Amino acid sequence: MNTHRTALSTRLIAVVAMAFMLFPLLTVIPVSFTAKRYLSMPDGHWSLRHYEALLSNPDWLSSIGQSLAIASATSLIATLLAVSFSLGIWYLRSRLATLLIGLVLLPMAIPPVISALVLYFMETNLGRIAPGWGYDTLPGVVIAHVVMVVPYGVVTMLVALSQVDRRIELASRNLGASLMQTTFLVMLPNLKLGIFSTVLLSFALSWEEVAVTLFITSVDVNTLPRRIWSGLRDNVDPSVAAISVLLICLTLLVLMGRLALQYAAQRRARS
Repeated sequence: MNTHRTALSTRLIAVVAMAFMLFPLLTVIPVSFTAKRYLSMPDGHWSLRHYEALLSNPDWLSSIGQSLAIASATSLIATLLAVSFSLGIWYLRSRLATLLIGLVLLPMAIPPVISALVLYFMETNLGRIAPGWGYDTLPGVVIAHVVMVVPYGVVTMLVALSQVDRRIELASRNLGASLMQTTFLVMLPNLKLGIFSTVLLSFALSWEEVAVTLFITSVDVNTLPRRIWSGLRDNVDPSVAAISVLLICLTLLVLMGRLALQYAAQRRARS
């Protein structure tokens, strides 16, 4: 069998499959340049009016700012919790580890609608106890997003820890390092890529979360995905296509940055 032909055909199939899956995303690009007031393909007249409306509309800018704040806070808190829990499980080496991991990963197994209902009742009760931290508040949305995002961060960190040799921890402890010194000077530097992946994944999941957000927000908090959903449901605003194109470009830049960091790390490892 010609391995070169096999590899070439496999790559061709992969490219065709990727093009098929990405085609619906690519069609939104020309739609965003339409000169009409509704979603449609340009009929020879290309316009930037929807990009201008997007960048000059205070409602859209407010939603972008709220989403950035919520996603940043969620990413930071979820990463701290995921790293702490995963390292604790890695150090513990107990039979309870499987049970604890199962409890933490439980939100991944529950349908989003059920999670949204539970978080709605939690947020309304929390708002009575601590006003400003419950329903339809930025801190309340952050808390709900952290609950939904932490399991994915834990999975990412457990995968990263599975690739770490336990002998480096034993060597550190045998040389007299304390648990804190081992954690911050030995373990965390070896988990840089896993931590970065957790931060990126947590940010992305919080940024695009809409199902839970619809249940726990009303007037004061209107994140970008919620506004996009409202725009598609109510008036089919072409600005939705414009923001979609900007988000696609941002995603590509982030992925290219991550690939560049991985390539740089591999080059340093070889040298």
